[in-house]
Amino acid sequence: MSKNILVLSGSPRKGANTDRLVDAFLKGAEGKNVTLFRVADLTIGGCRGCGYCFTHDHTCVQQDDMPQILDALKNADAIALASPVYYFGLTGQLKTAIDRFYALLGSIPVKRAALLLTCGNPDVKVADATIAHFRAMSAFLGWEDAGHVVIPGLHAPDEINGSALLADAERLGREI
Repeated sequence: MSKNILVLSGSPRKGANTDRLVDAFLKGAEGKNVTLFRVADLTIGGCRGCGYCFTHDHTCVQQDDMPQILDALKNADAIALASPVYYFGLTGQLKTAIDRFYALLGSIPVKRAALLLTCGNPDVKVADATIAHFRAMSAFLGWEDAGHVVIPGLHAPDEINGSALLADAERLGREI
């Protein structure tokens, strides 16, 4: 079981469905060392692919908010990625942060990963591409796929309330 968990939430809407899904996960993870970042609240530039980080001790040339996430990632043995599904994928804010993991390529200590998704479409299959991307990334980075929770059919910020699937997110928080 993981002790240091990094949670990255990609929702740009504060207090809405994805945040509430994260809250359920955090409830399950009580007693563990959890670091949460709402990446939409941070200034994070896209990876430039310049390679500066490989010749400067994993430090990016960009001066933005990403170092605090990378520092947390260096100490994490588990990660949870949370996002609404936007056009069959993660939000741009979360994807941009993930792309910047490049600076630590080959030295990320994470062993387990979880995915938490909300989506407006009532068909859970709209999350299939996002889940496939998560699984491919996890496999490449050597992360065990600890599982995922997808809650479809959500539009208004409070529609997640009462969803039985929140218990799945809480369980995932306990088990990761």
